[in-house]
Amino acid sequence: MSDVKILGIAGSLRKASFNAAALRACQGLAPAGMAIEIFDIASIPLYNEDLRGEGFPPPVVALRAAIKAADGLLIATPEYNYSVPGVLKNAIDWASRPPEQPFDGKPIGIIGASAGVLGTARAQYHLRQCFVFLNGHVMNRPEVMIGGAQNKFAADGSLTDAPTRDFMAAHLVAFRDWVLRMK
Repeated sequence: MSDVKILGIAGSLRKASFNAAALRACQGLAPAGMAIEIFDIASIPLYNEDLRGEGFPPPVVALRAAIKAADGLLIATPEYNYSVPGVLKNAIDWASRPPEQPFDGKPIGIIGASAGVLGTARAQYHLRQCFVFLNGHVMNRPEVMIGGAQNKFAADGSLTDAPTRDFMAAHLVAFRDWVLRMK
């Protein structure tokens, strides 16, 4: 049994996503006392207030419940046009609607992988801005921005770069400790 239950969300729908691969790597690198479950946001519909007026769609109900039940949230975001991918922002927008938005007071870790040298730095900073309003408690450091991801993951999605593995493992230890401090 794990003391810290983390919900992982990848902000990419691509089958060969580096960010989904990074989350899977995190599952294997999780320190003692931490378990990471990954939630697939692919079935979340585009946000529409008219649709919400009919009630939350089942995939949104599931996402909100999973966030609420988790001790912390680990988001792996790509960077699209210097910002947060639309599918990730859409999932956050749906989950954040009243009543009882589940990000309030939730410890959050952010990582990201991209082919570019900045490794999703801009997207991560925009994502942090979203959580200021939602009162999510984003861990400040260590930051994980995996640049040149195409050289750090194998074709099967496994993380092959030892320094990146070590850094991500250290990030997860810090995140576990952050979540435990917030409990």
